[in-house]
Amino acid sequence: MKVTKQKPKLTPQREAVFQVIQERDDHPTANDIFAAARRRLPGISYATVYNSLRYLKDAGLVYEINFGDSASRYDRETERHDHAICNDCGKLVDFDLPDAAKLMQAAARKSHFKPQSVHLTLRGRCPDCCGSQD
Repeated sequence: MKVTKQKPKLTPQREAVFQVIQERDDHPTANDIFAAARRRLPGISYATVYNSLRYLKDAGLVYEINFGDSASRYDRETERHDHAICNDCGKLVDFDLPDAAKLMQAAARKSHFKPQSVHLTLRGRCPDCCGSQD
């Protein structure tokens, strides 16, 4: 049974940032979110967007995806799931691997770590990039 969290009362700025993420399925960066939020609230600052993103992430309302050196991306889906990212165009898509728990147990045995979560990231070429360069 999926438990839905009660959304806290948000300031207009946080609500604008939250709505931008909720309306998109492309995992936007902070720059993308700032541009879209600015169309809703022309006076919003970049710092306010960053602070809002941190607040929303800490409140469990959005999920931050970090791939090392590249810009963080933000996801409206906060339940455990996995991602595939295209090495050519940067497209990022969600998917769910039902056997992730088995992978986590095997990784825990090999690493001797006590697992808390597992998120698989598949890197490769998306169908658009494969089709356009073959």
